[in-house]
Amino acid sequence: QVQFVESGGGLVQAGGSLRLSCAASGITFSTYTMRWFRQAPGKERMFVASISRSGLSTYYRDSVKGRFIISRDNAKSTVNLQMNNLKPEDTAVYYCAADRDSASTTAQVNVDYWGQGTQVTVSS
Repeated sequence: QVQFVESGGGLVQAGGSLRLSCAASGITFSTYTMRWFRQAPGKERMFVASISRSGLSTYYRDSVKGRFIISRDNAKSTVNLQMNNLKPEDTAVYYCAADRDSASTTAQVNVDYWGQGTQVTVSS
């Protein structure tokens, strides 16, 4: 059974930090590109960051570059998102996702698996 368990969300003040984690099971983790998406209330889900199978290549949406860091541990089948200098506009439900597309792709159409989502709320 494929399962993605996310953790680390919560409430933080603007300028603060959070670290999201996503633990995968039931898949050969190292063969999947891993991504984070987010969905704010009333808005479409959008790409946040992705990391290649090896972990050597990472990609970010412009608004989080320099503040967020995506990483993975293939031995532990986990992907993380370190979020620093958080802003109120980062408030959203964050989802981890896995697929076999190139990490440079930002589309979600080819995502094979989704996590259940974790809420991140940034107060001003």
